Amino acid sequence: MDTLLIIAAWVALAYQCAAMAGIIAFRMKRPAAWHWTPPVSILKPVRGLDEDFDDAILSHALQDYPEFEILFGVASLNDPAVPSIRRLIAAHPGRPIRLVHSQTAAPNGKVGVLIDLAREARHAILLVNDSDISVPPDYLRRVVAPLRLPDIGLVTCLYRAASSSFAGKWEAFGIAVDFIPSTLVAPLVGIREFGLGSTLVFRREDLDAIGGFETIADYIADDYQLARRITRRGPRAHLSEVVVETHLSDPGWPAVWRHQVRWARTIRVSRGDGYIGLPVTHAGLWALLCLVSGLPLYAAALAAMRAAMAFAAAVTLRNPRSALLSPLAPVWDLWAFVVWIAGWSGRRIEWRGGYSVLTADGRLEPEPPAS
Repeated sequence: MDTLLIIAAWVALAYQCAAMAGIIAFRMKRPAAWHWTPPVSILKPVRGLDEDFDDAILSHALQDYPEFEILFGVASLNDPAVPSIRRLIAAHPGRPIRLVHSQTAAPNGKVGVLIDLAREARHAILLVNDSDISVPPDYLRRVVAPLRLPDIGLVTCLYRAASSSFAGKWEAFGIAVDFIPSTLVAPLVGIREFGLGSTLVFRREDLDAIGGFETIADYIADDYQLARRITRRGPRAHLSEVVVETHLSDPGWPAVWRHQVRWARTIRVSRGDGYIGLPVTHAGLWALLCLVSGLPLYAAALAAMRAAMAFAAAVTLRNPRSALLSPLAPVWDLWAFVVWIAGWSGRRIEWRGGYSVLTADGRLEPEPPAS
């Protein structure tokens, strides 16, 4: 039994080293040449009023970029975010900013809005990001420029998270020290189909070639499905050196738990092979097992490497709170392992105020009525 545990510990340690290598490779990235600035349509589907929403959308209106438009899409003109959008439009009359009332119904409501926004967009380069994303002033210049290379079909960005609640801060910590490092490992192991909702930039012609947003309208992981379809045609995904910021609005532990389990089940149905192997990334779990099995040196090595990798990831994201909390990364791994187990327990998720059921390939279906 000790032999199997030692093998598992070495595999977990190897993953931490791979994540550290991914972090180093990301920090060594050179900024893309900024002289290529084609017109861009920013598509922002909106539902509800997120914390810091006004600052987030203002950061898009203040971009240092020659020509761009911003299209906000809502399924209802009574959405609480609409007054903020209208104030932004009034405050920047020289900017082409429009509010689009979406009429397209889809299992994934966000994609239904994107279908209508794409029809309204005027430009050949499209950028989609979540409504609560805040960006630096040179964001457009830096995320659009890589598309000048024909072998790049999609550009995406890492993100750091902020929250005003204690539970939200814990989730933000996990994003910094667990999810983001796993994203940086993906290119090292040959995974091409990665795309994050924090930023997706692509050519309209590539979107049309995959059948438009309509082809992903019933999938929960729309960002992953979009990247998967574009990269399957040949071009690769490019991870920009830009780091953006999101604000987590989950108010307490029950909401964070539901979000984490939904995320786990989404990964399971989207990339089942990767989900099976997730525990290998939980170095804190193997450190604990080594400790209780009388292997303190292995436990110490795993915990130390885990904390070091977490610190490097947090510093890379310019997230000082997560950097200070990096010694707690092994504790996060225990939480993440419990979430991983919960992710196996079913396909029912809470989604946009209701409940849906995930199919084996990641599609959304309405929950059957109770008998």
